[in-house]
Amino acid sequence: MEIQKRNEWLRSLLNKSMKVKITDGRVLIGIFLCTDKDSNIVLGSCKEYTSLSAIESDSSEPRSIGLSMIPGQHILQLFTDEPILS
Repeated sequence: MEIQKRNEWLRSLLNKSMKVKITDGRVLIGIFLCTDKDSNIVLGSCKEYTSLSAIESDSSEPRSIGLSMIPGQHILQLFTDEPILS
């Protein structure tokens, strides 16, 4: 994928809801605000869940953490409602 298409795709995700699974098993859901060259992500209005299964089963209350910076090295998966470019 060329750089211009990647940048456009990232811009299309700004201010959209994003779910991020990180290396310790937690899942963070918030509004995608920005990223950088090291793949760090900033989410606003972020809520923390202990696992993906906790979200699906409604078994646990999320913890509100507000503005959150997630280091790129700890990101395992990203989920959005937007289509992925090929």
